[in-house]
Amino acid sequence: MTDTEIAALLTENDRRNEIMYAHFDPVTGEGSVGERVRVCISDFAIPIQWLPVEMMNVTFVKKLVKAGSISRFLSDVLHVEPDNTDYIKVSRQFIRLRYKHDFPFWAATLVYIHNKKAGKDVLFRLYYPQRILVSRFEARRKAKEPIRLILLKARQWGGSTTTQLYMAWLQFFHKKGLNSLIIAHQGTASDEIKDMFDNMIKKYPVEFLHKMGEAYSQNEPKLVGVGKSGSTSRVPQRNCKIKIGTAERPDGCRGGAYSLVHLSEVGIWKKTDGKSPEDIVRSACSGILDEPYTMIVMESTANGTGNFFHTEYSAAADPQIPSQFEALFIAWFQIEHYSRPFASADEQRDFAQHLWLNRFNANVPSNREESGRYLWSLWERGASMEAINWYIRERSGKNDFAVMASEFPSDDTEAFVHSGTMVFDKYLVKRFEPYCRPPQFIGEVYADTDEGEDALKNLRFSEDKQGLLHIWAKPEVFDDVEVTDRYLTVVDIGGRSNKADWSVIVVFDRLSMIDGSEPPSVVAQWYGHCDIDRLAWRAAQIAAYYNESLLVIESNTLETHDKERQVEGGDQSQYILNQISNIYPNLYARRQSEEEIREGAPRKYGFHTNVATKPMIISTLIKCVRDRLYIERDKRCLDEYDTYERKQNGAYGAIVGKHDDLLMTRAIGLHICFREMEIPAFVPKTNRLLKKDRSPVSEASI
Repeated sequence: MTDTEIAALLTENDRRNEIMYAHFDPVTGEGSVGERVRVCISDFAIPIQWLPVEMMNVTFVKKLVKAGSISRFLSDVLHVEPDNTDYIKVSRQFIRLRYKHDFPFWAATLVYIHNKKAGKDVLFRLYYPQRILVSRFEARRKAKEPIRLILLKARQWGGSTTTQLYMAWLQFFHKKGLNSLIIAHQGTASDEIKDMFDNMIKKYPVEFLHKMGEAYSQNEPKLVGVGKSGSTSRVPQRNCKIKIGTAERPDGCRGGAYSLVHLSEVGIWKKTDGKSPEDIVRSACSGILDEPYTMIVMESTANGTGNFFHTEYSAAADPQIPSQFEALFIAWFQIEHYSRPFASADEQRDFAQHLWLNRFNANVPSNREESGRYLWSLWERGASMEAINWYIRERSGKNDFAVMASEFPSDDTEAFVHSGTMVFDKYLVKRFEPYCRPPQFIGEVYADTDEGEDALKNLRFSEDKQGLLHIWAKPEVFDDVEVTDRYLTVVDIGGRSNKADWSVIVVFDRLSMIDGSEPPSVVAQWYGHCDIDRLAWRAAQIAAYYNESLLVIESNTLETHDKERQVEGGDQSQYILNQISNIYPNLYARRQSEEEIREGAPRKYGFHTNVATKPMIISTLIKCVRDRLYIERDKRCLDEYDTYERKQNGAYGAIVGKHDDLLMTRAIGLHICFREMEIPAFVPKTNRLLKKDRSPVSEASI
């Protein structure tokens, strides 16, 4: 590593530290949240200030700043002889306007909170991550939009406190009658919130709960109880209520006209009979209007995947999924106190060199360390060297990466790392995201009839935005050649009701396997609910539309569905598949044993997933995800990868409340794609007088 490369790293490190530790003075406004303008009011208590630009739209402020002093404002603008009484009036009017427009200033001069380092209460001065959060709130407020934010956070940086005090600021300075609701995960947490609010308002000047010039008494109550529960308080001067409840007792959170709702630690809300997180959130937020000065903030540390909070955050973070929320993640290295300085410049230089030289090193020396490659990834995500130095020391006290990731996540993917039972590496899954995209066409494939002999005649695709077949690439046909073994269609059978598993028909294109230029890709997918026999015929139509591709139907559901309903000569499942095989020539059949052949046993169509085949196809899928051996188009499938686990009994399956229907079509399809089908080939049509006879491709490798 050259001196130039080391110098470049150290320079970049200085830049990162300058951003995080930039001068921030909430009283003068220098380095504070939002766009600011420097002004001078020479005889004001704070002569030089950096005001929010919005304040300059206020006529009073504009004229005062232009005058340059309160004295000149009184004499030149108001045309009165300056005196102390008028000076105080102008000062108070100005400071009230700044309180209304400048949350960090209000917090740092009026709001007392508990000192976590012990000692007397301290004024609330925003830390770096708190300023990031407030800037999100302020962007929505200033745009006159409702505030809707879902916050995924590392531990202990005051995100909850910031949210609750921002709500109080809206109540105290922006609009009367804004009622707030705060729901904590349990009683102890709600007690902490109530104590914080009680302590804050106890020391809050009653003067600033009234309009300027309004009569008031220094001894008037600022917070009074409402009802007998003790959970609701009222600030009479602002005609607003503050209600604090818990997810353990959600019935206490019903009712009331709320405008501001803070849902705290949603990720660890427990689901019980009639008390799911979804129900609690719906009950708390259903009455909130979609208007300015309304606020819903859902925040939590992560608690595994597949739960309500994970689902809502993932939707908010994905620009392709509609969500009323915007997502915000705060990484541990954005928190100032997670930093460990170096003893000397030489130590820092050696650290930089070690970081660079080991950036490709995947070796993990022990359970209490991370590889050089991972430490370099922290640098690439934006962590400073001092932060990485802190991480190394903190990691040495934990014997499991999942524990570290849960408490100190480096990004939102890492935050949701499961307890170690997840099958797929979330970072490897994330590499598929750039290839996921909306389909080019939506509709259905139709023929002369829905089933039977004419079900494959006059096949055609009809566009329909209500259709369930999504197509990323239509089948390709050449005039002079035919491509054998190009397309593969796989079916996973679900149920007919909306609460049942989904039925999935997926089509793979294997053409690029001829020269190895690209991996096979998903080109079409049907996703919905319907009767089993109709689904089988629909799959045959889609397979036939894709150049009579090999059709693989996962037969477990067929073989276990309505066992009592037997038909002559066998069960209903094989009856349906045999019907299709008489019409569709390229249906997947299991390999027969020599004994079955001698005895003339009928072919068994369909892929059967069992204790022998499932580990096999999941192993293939793990390899395909690890090495990115195919191209995925549907992000919902990636979500299924992220919520697929190995159970305590060793079996594979989706975590509770999630599905694996898309995943199973990929597992079966990719196994057959790579292990059982031949490489596609171009065959001149003049040399192919007869269609290739399909001998039963099967689970031969079991």
